Amino acid sequence: MTATYTFDIFSTLDGFANHDGDWGGYWGKQGPEFLAHRAAGYRDPLRMVLGAKTYLSNAPFLNPAFDRSQFDGWITRMFDSPVTVLSNRLTEPLEWQDTTIESGDPVEVVTRLKAESQLPLRSHGSLTLNRTLLNAGLIDTIEVTVFPVISGKTGVDRVFDGADDFDLELLDAQTFDGDTQVLTYRPTRHS
Repeated sequence: MTATYTFDIFSTLDGFANHDGDWGGYWGKQGPEFLAHRAAGYRDPLRMVLGAKTYLSNAPFLNPAFDRSQFDGWITRMFDSPVTVLSNRLTEPLEWQDTTIESGDPVEVVTRLKAESQLPLRSHGSLTLNRTLLNAGLIDTIEVTVFPVISGKTGVDRVFDGADDFDLELLDAQTFDGDTQVLTYRPTRHS
């Protein structure tokens, strides 16, 4: 059986994954319904797949001295999941528990992980990695959370820059807290 791979990404309405502004995490728009949805999505066992940059941006929060009680529940669950980091420059041991490093071609590594993993694969962020995997046809679902903001001046990292053309089949659409949308798609290369 082949494990499914979900690319999970937060976005502004204008397509940015991050910002240089004073918005704060989730652009300050995370409400209780959305957080309950995230907790449910990370409730069952899964394996996280991350690129080196995303891993390194989260590594400071993995130090045992860091107070993780301030995190939303789904983030703690994500940090408690087994992780595969795709990197040709990082070396073990890493601070994230139950973490392995896979070097080499990410397409080959994820193809093997999908064939071998007993758990679904999920990647939150890791834009460069996931664009590569999308273009290679390895992403089964894209879950885009669209926060009700436009960050035209402060937005950085457009989610799909460098992606090929894809048709998207809408599998699920939900609105939380009256204004945050979670859209789940199955991508198919546009011919």
